[in-house]
Amino acid sequence: MNRVTAHTGSKYPIIQAPMGWIARSQLASAVCEAGGMGIIETSSGEIDNCKKEIQLMSDLTDKPFGVNLPLLFLKDDSMVNFCVDAGVRFVTTSAGDPTKYIGVLKDAGITVYHAVPSLDGALKAANAGVDGLVVEGTEGGGFKSPVEVGLLVLIQSIKQNIDIPIIAAGGIVDGAGMAAVFAAGAEGIQMGTRFVSSLESPVHDNFKNKIVESGIDGTYILNKKSKPVIRALKSNLTDKINDSGQMDMSALMNIKDLYFDGDMEAAPALSGQSIGLINEVKSVKQIVDEIINEFNNTCESLGNIRF
Repeated sequence: MNRVTAHTGSKYPIIQAPMGWIARSQLASAVCEAGGMGIIETSSGEIDNCKKEIQLMSDLTDKPFGVNLPLLFLKDDSMVNFCVDAGVRFVTTSAGDPTKYIGVLKDAGITVYHAVPSLDGALKAANAGVDGLVVEGTEGGGFKSPVEVGLLVLIQSIKQNIDIPIIAAGGIVDGAGMAAVFAAGAEGIQMGTRFVSSLESPVHDNFKNKIVESGIDGTYILNKKSKPVIRALKSNLTDKINDSGQMDMSALMNIKDLYFDGDMEAAPALSGQSIGLINEVKSVKQIVDEIINEFNNTCESLGNIRF
């Protein structure tokens, strides 16, 4: 056990990222059953559906799970209050200042980790009183900081200034990657793209297969001079966006057609650089078991190295 597993209550410090529409009970419960920490998303804005997904979790697993609260996109306090009333014990916050809800969540006995892409964000979150951080390197998929800082550099810079638990996110799909970020100071990992391409993921096979077929250079950072900045798979659509240098949120309007109907040109397919390390669609249990075995073997091998 370390500080992350003490906070989450999960067997392993492996957290599933809160991808909009994807991170629901089907995937999250499979992660929990495999020993990780499943997270239910609320970033889709489908509040009633997300509440139902939270309630469904108790039917699918008796393991602990968490909920993500994207602060800037919460229309009111209803989802925060629902998490409190539902007995949720672990929450990740993102996209905003955790100060607004940290008191309510902490008073309810909920552990709060805040997602940050920078040292400055980490310092602000720590000062706000969060229990830990999800540190997001530029390697990860989805919404990104326009300032590109690699995960290992970011973890080490934060560790030099703050002593609270870090969950590392961005480019991690295996035990070697987990061992690398632990060496840098992390105590857990968060994975999005690896779980998107799992058997239990609800997305269309076209999306999963595209992840498997892509190389490490198969993504773009798009819209770096505006908002939103995202990392997404290369496609005809994202080629055009990359060439123009411009994109607004309307580009993501049809993302459910990509996720669930398999139209890979309907919207940018949010994915991380880790696509180049994923060679097969596997079950969540197989993914987690292989990561833990490789992590333990890697740490053991490194323990024998002396100079």
